[in-house]
Amino acid sequence: MRPINSKPTSRFLSDKNFESVFGNPPTIATRAPGRINLIGEHVDYQDGLVLPAAIDRYICGSARAISGPEVRLWSSLGGDTVVVPLDQTAPLIGRNRWANYVFGVVAKYRDAGHPVVGFEAAFDGNLPLGVGLSSSAALESATALIVEALAGITLAPTDRALLCQAAEHDWAGVPCGIMDQLVINAGIDGHALKIDCRSLEIQPAPLPPNLAIVVADSKVHHSLADGEYAKRKADCENATHALGLASLRDLDIDRLRASRQVFRRARHVVTEISRVKNFSAALDAGNISTLAALMAASHDSLRADYEVSCKELDALVEIAVELGTHGSRMMG
Repeated sequence: MRPINSKPTSRFLSDKNFESVFGNPPTIATRAPGRINLIGEHVDYQDGLVLPAAIDRYICGSARAISGPEVRLWSSLGGDTVVVPLDQTAPLIGRNRWANYVFGVVAKYRDAGHPVVGFEAAFDGNLPLGVGLSSSAALESATALIVEALAGITLAPTDRALLCQAAEHDWAGVPCGIMDQLVINAGIDGHALKIDCRSLEIQPAPLPPNLAIVVADSKVHHSLADGEYAKRKADCENATHALGLASLRDLDIDRLRASRQVFRRARHVVTEISRVKNFSAALDAGNISTLAALMAASHDSLRADYEVSCKELDALVEIAVELGTHGSRMMG
């Protein structure tokens, strides 16, 4: 696991593509990792606690400034070059919608009053897309580093993460929480981060060197823009309104049980936040059996209460446990 970074010289996967597409070598190369989440699933948009970590798979960006008032964007998955004026105010539609994750970041820096210049950029990487490793947040963060490098500014990781999150909300149309962008921008090698998504406080959590974290791809892909993510968030918001709360962070399980209405989505959020606290304590104590039990409970809650699992994921979790892992659950 390595932190986010940018370099004044080009060394990353996107460099050859940049020169092939734009005819000149890049002057800036950036790299932003994907992330895993040990526990704390679907609670960041309810001000909850999460325990993610950056990983050693990346989205890479190569760029150089141009004199015109536009950005020219190419992706190894996008095909054609997309040209967007710097004063663009509406999200792109059609086959070029992927560029909203990039230009949305440019627009947020522009709207915040930061200096923004025209540039060409190519994006590539070894981070799989649509598998729950936050490729969208990594793309946004790699773009943010390009904007900052070309403008000669450096934002604090939290401020950069908030701008990237706002871009995903307003340009990509995904009402995501802050977890992905924050851990990608503030990740520490060899550590998970315990993040309070209300205060944005970050506590590094060392990972035991004798444990390995293995991610298995179910091959069932998803898109955060397909509407199901937004439906889950709306379910949680309906529960907070019915209970007269600002967020489910303020709800405890006893009050939930005492209410006359049954909110399975809310029950997941409340119990998952509690599991993060217990998981963090067990991690500090090296209590592996407790970690395993909490991961199992997290998966059961995501499957039954939040309804975001599927038969393939359930089968992978069962197989992993049968093979003797210390704990297994779905992620994403």
